[in-house]
Formats: sequence, C-alpha cells, structure tokens
Amino acid sequence: MLKTLLDRNSNTAILLAGILATIVGLGVARFAFTSLLPYMLEDFLSLTYAGILAAFNFAGYLAGAVFSIFLKDINTKVKYFRIGIIVSILTTLVLATTTNETLWLVSRVIAGFGAAMVLIVGGAIVMVKLNFESKTKAMGIHFSGIGFSIAISELISQYILRDGTWSDAWFALSGFAFIVSFYVIYILSFDKALKKEAVKHPLSMSIFSSYVILLILAYFTEGVGFVVQATFLPDIINSLEGLKGYGNLGWLIVGIAGIPSSILCLRWAHRYGSVNVIIVAMALQIIGILIPAFSANIYLNLLSSALYGSTFIGLVALFLNYGGQLAGKNPVVLMGAMTAAYGIGQVGAPLYSVALVDYFGNYNSTLYVTAFIVFIGILFLLYAKKIEPIKEP
Repeated sequence: MLKTLLDRNSNTAILLAGILATIVGLGVARFAFTSLLPYMLEDFLSLTYAGILAAFNFAGYLAGAVFSIFLKDINTKVKYFRIGIIVSILTTLVLATTTNETLWLVSRVIAGFGAAMVLIVGGAIVMVKLNFESKTKAMGIHFSGIGFSIAISELISQYILRDGTWSDAWFALSGFAFIVSFYVIYILSFDKALKKEAVKHPLSMSIFSSYVILLILAYFTEGVGFVVQATFLPDIINSLEGLKGYGNLGWLIVGIAGIPSSILCLRWAHRYGSVNVIIVAMALQIIGILIPAFSANIYLNLLSSALYGSTFIGLVALFLNYGGQLAGKNPVVLMGAMTAAYGIGQVGAPLYSVALVDYFGNYNSTLYVTAFIVFIGILFLLYAKKIEPIKEP
C-alpha cells in the first residue's frame, strides 16, 4: 500500500494528493477563515472588515482563475501549482503572526490567487496524470476534496481552540499544510518535462447563444448563493436565539455533506440532464439559505448547513462539466466567462451582506436578498430550457 501511495503514476496517490492539495489551498487558505470568524469577531475583527476581506479574497481567486485559463503548457501549470501551495501556507502564517489590517488585506488577495492555482491548475494536473479511460467519475472524487477541506480545517481549528486562541489555530493550520505539501508536490509532478504541443482550435464566439448566456447568468447568481454562507454561516447560526456556539458544528456539517455531492450530482446529471439537476439543487439551496431567517430551531439550522454543503460543491461541478460539454473542442473562452461571472458574484455578495447587517442589525435581509438572487438564476434556466431546449452532448 505504501509503495502505491508513493508512486507518482498511481491513480490512488494522484487522487489523494489532489484532495490534500485542495485541503491546503481551500481548507487552510480560505475556508478556515469562515471557521475562525466567530472567534476573530469577538476579539478584534469587525463584521464589515471581515466582509471586505472576504471580497478581496474572492477577487484574488477571480484573478487567479482568469489567469489560469492562459496557462497552456503542463510544465508551466506545475510551476504555478507549486506557487499556489507555497502562497497558501505563507498567507496563513500572516494571519497567525499579525493583526495588521493592511497585511491581512494583502494576504487575503494573494491567498485567493493561490487557491485558484491549487484548485483549478491543480485539477488540470490531476486530470492529465490520471490513467482512466473515463475521468469524469475520478474527477468527482477529486472535487470531493472541497468538502474534505471544510471538514478537516474545521476539526483542526476546533481541536486547537479547546486550549488555544484563533491565532494558535492559524499556526496549526499552516503547520499541517506545510507537512502535507511535501507529499502533494512530490506526487503532482512529472518524472520529466512533458513535451506536448497544445492542439489549437479556431476561436468561435458563436458558442455564446442566448441559451449559453442565460447559463452564465445563472452561474453568476450561484456565485452569490455560494459566498454568503461560505463567509458567514457560523456567525449566522451563532446570532440566532439560543444557538450561540453551534455555528461551528453547522460548518462541520457543511463539509461532511459536501464530500459526496460532486460525485452524486454528476451521476444524476448523466441520468436526468445537467440543467434539471442544477435547478433542483439551486431550489434546495434556497431552502437552506432561508431557514435561519425563519427559524432558530437547531435541527432545522443544521439541516440548512447540510443543504448548503450538499449543493454548492455539486453545482460548481455541474455547471463547469456542462459548460465544458457545450464548448466542445475550444472550452477556454466559455469556461473563462463562466468563471468570471461566478467570481463577480463572489466578490459583490460579502459587501452587500455586511451593509445590510449593519443597517438592519441581523442577517435576515441578507438571506432574503441572496435567496431571491438564486431564485432569479432558476428563472434564467427555466427560460433557457423554454427558448432553446438543447439535448446534452
């Protein structure tokens, strides 16, 4: 077994390294911020500045995602993937060692860029290295790392917080990331530089039909639906009457529920159609978003966490997988447009969220607006099906 795990060309080792990389790039460098937010809010951080930090983090991710589109050579991808891993560790150390607001702002932008290198570029490396005839199911396993990244970073944080501070938790997370990064970098590389010329296909803007534009707009609304709870979920639960202290349990459930979601959603998409599954998933996400606005029942709010975790990861896999199918031989422009739309939603949502919380004194209005925006996304998809019912490739 050990020999298999140390074999760079073993599918088991490649998938494990991909999941560990996601834990470093997303769990440690991004989602741990959500986990530790309630503790940082009690100490020195204001909710408004937390929203600004989240927006800048996603702006960095958006820049990295667009940048990654232009990395054609696999050897260059390996280089930037390694940079992403290193950046994820160093920016986490910044949060552990200082409370300087300017340094935090800069570190969150850079951490966002690093996360894009790890998730997007790392995902491309995993796909190239995997030795399967059909890689769709295997990539579903790889993207389960997003759920693992939430659960593992949450467990590490809560273990340290039993006797330590949020700063100690950031130290522990960066230490964990440093240790596993050696394995990740070793496995997700090549024995020798690959000499593979990319096949170039003529660029055609004809792909941007009204159907595809509506799909992109729907993905924008999902960017909004994702980011509000991704930033504030523990604090939302803690703010409800009688539920203070339960926020981190809710966040752990998000991670656990998210682990199988990409695998299951892609399987259902193959059976029932991507757009149909996307619509159902977004409807379930709306229910999850609204539950904290209507109830302080602990079980319903833990259900809200489960609905969120089980939908947002699956929706990313569904949209991008379907977009790749529609794009055919030249997916770069379409994937770039989809990523940009999702990223704009991610950047804007934390800002309106904190503005509404500051004005109304609770998260209810933020949740109403977010649910409404996701609902508009469903309307886009229903209209798309009506005007141009396309059979899936």
